[in-house]
Amino acid sequence: MLELQNLRYQPATAATPVLHDVSLRLEVGEPALVTGRSGCGKTTLLEVISGLAEADRGRILWNGEPLSSRSRRWLCGLVFQFPERHFLGLTLGQELKLGQRRLTQERAEAVLAKVGLMGISLQQAPERLSGGQQRRLALAVQLLRDPRVLLLDEPTAGLDWTVRDEVLQLLRSIARERAVLVVTHEPELFGDLAPQRWLLENGTLQTCQPHQGQSAQRSIARLG
Repeated sequence: MLELQNLRYQPATAATPVLHDVSLRLEVGEPALVTGRSGCGKTTLLEVISGLAEADRGRILWNGEPLSSRSRRWLCGLVFQFPERHFLGLTLGQELKLGQRRLTQERAEAVLAKVGLMGISLQQAPERLSGGQQRRLALAVQLLRDPRVLLLDEPTAGLDWTVRDEVLQLLRSIARERAVLVVTHEPELFGDLAPQRWLLENGTLQTCQPHQGQSAQRSIARLG
């Protein structure tokens, strides 16, 4: 279980905290979702959880043990909203081998098949993939790392309906073996995938009901 306890984060350039007294729990096998308007701090939350940013106050624990930012970078896998901006390999094969020096072709092809990219050449350039395929490639890269926590930033944004459904089915499968947190501004697309949901607003988290959007009724009890 991943647990956030009373996190506060205020960048030097911000007049007020982006995150204030944020607490939540993520269980393995139970995907969760954070929604909120664009610019409310959803991506920042993922960066803090994954160790790319350090909270000013609060703790992050895994199975009851406090985690340093370095430990979180090993524990967590983060898939950005625009993964193509973060690809470094000139080919799919090179992208998959980053940090995986002993990666065999058989294992590379197996992980591509797992994310629905079966049959795509390892010599193909990542930028030649469609938006949905690029999301799948980014997932494949993280699955090779085998993170215990998978963090997904707007995984359905910009995708057509058919591809969105395929991505959601993939996430459902992946979430069986790890803790998964999705941030999105379109929670209605996720159906019953993530019964546990929060709204991030004014730097704080509030519980909200499945199948409800940003304007949904929500409990006034603040987490933390």
